[in-house]
Amino acid sequence: MPATKIHARVSPARACALRVIRRTFEEGAYADRAFAAEASGLEPRDRALAMALSYGTIQRRGTLDHVAARLTDRPLGRLDPPVLASIRLGLFELLYLGGTAPHAAVNENVELVKRARPHAVGLVNAVLRRAAREGQEMLAGLDDRSPEHAAILHSVPGWLAGQWWKELGAEEARALLRAVNEPAESALRVNTLVSTTDDVAARLPVPSRAADGLPEGLVLEGPFGIEGSDLWASGHVQPQSRASMLVSRMLGPEPGQRVLDLCAAPGGKTTHVAALIENAGEIVAVEQHPGRAAALERTCARMRASCVRVEVGDAATSRTDGQFDRILVDPPCTGLGTLQSRPDLRWRRRPEAIGELAALQGRILAAAAGALAPGGALVYSVCTISRAESEDVIGAFLRVHGDFLLEEHLQLLPHRDGTDGFFVARLRRGPGHVA
Repeated sequence: MPATKIHARVSPARACALRVIRRTFEEGAYADRAFAAEASGLEPRDRALAMALSYGTIQRRGTLDHVAARLTDRPLGRLDPPVLASIRLGLFELLYLGGTAPHAAVNENVELVKRARPHAVGLVNAVLRRAAREGQEMLAGLDDRSPEHAAILHSVPGWLAGQWWKELGAEEARALLRAVNEPAESALRVNTLVSTTDDVAARLPVPSRAADGLPEGLVLEGPFGIEGSDLWASGHVQPQSRASMLVSRMLGPEPGQRVLDLCAAPGGKTTHVAALIENAGEIVAVEQHPGRAAALERTCARMRASCVRVEVGDAATSRTDGQFDRILVDPPCTGLGTLQSRPDLRWRRRPEAIGELAALQGRILAAAAGALAPGGALVYSVCTISRAESEDVIGAFLRVHGDFLLEEHLQLLPHRDGTDGFFVARLRRGPGHVA
């Protein structure tokens, strides 16, 4: 995308947000990566505003387009992409963000489009001024009495609203859909190989609270750039949701055990397991993509997880290197439990991907089964809210592998549990099995 000069009256935050939105929808860039590249030189206050504007606009695209279509007689699909991006950004600020006088928000967003597409200034100005007068009333007229209406109100694809309606029931689906547009809980895991929870809590620049049932977990009660901090660089902490931390706890690894971690990158769970076994044992961490495997190695080095051996390989391939006491299967999934922290994910996922990924998950789980020692435990984990990738995968596995017992399983939901949506199942292999 060619660089565009922006009039000085436009705030750096809005200019940055527009670039992120355009890169996401016009170039297919991931929103978080586009933001990291575009916001690198911003002051903290501008960075925070740019994130709120860009992520919010991307997240609320469905609702914003519904409102925009009612404010103009031009088909949205025929608008130049930068014009549509400017309209979406302006609508989000007017309808959802607040904190800026409507006339100022209109003027700045009109100024944004002036240099890129001067012929569209009149259109953008008219749409946003109407939105300032009528937009809140339009939002108030929306409801979620059906999946179709809920998809518009809560800004998700229609197929996803329909799926959750069917699998969770109307009341639970409505609550979940309301939650996926709220800010995600910010949590971190203290690396007990090098520090303690009390020490890290005392060094944090924001208040925090203990994560229930997770001695190494802290929930942050204020904004904090974890990955830019000294605590992160020195391996004291890892940004990780409470749901993700629970996975390694359910695995229950013990010092001296041999652990297999399949689809291990980016390494949050891998290094958590290393801490739980106190670096006393062996963890074989398998990752298929060489670049992700290299990043995993760097994470393990930063987190002082010296017991981890990273292996580039296909997790769905049967192993010939002996048996393991614990196996973690964390396969690729649709990620539908992480919509709060990944604003563009809902627009990337196709309904067909659920079945495709479920088949892959089943193959990886079957390959893992043969590597588990008699009496050993296997945990299957996916960060999604999709029956086909969770209960159905485990059910199909148990019908084939009669020597495995389902000990525990749970489905975490953001609106109910306050953390990412995860399905986690713990399986035990019978002690009498002979490989």
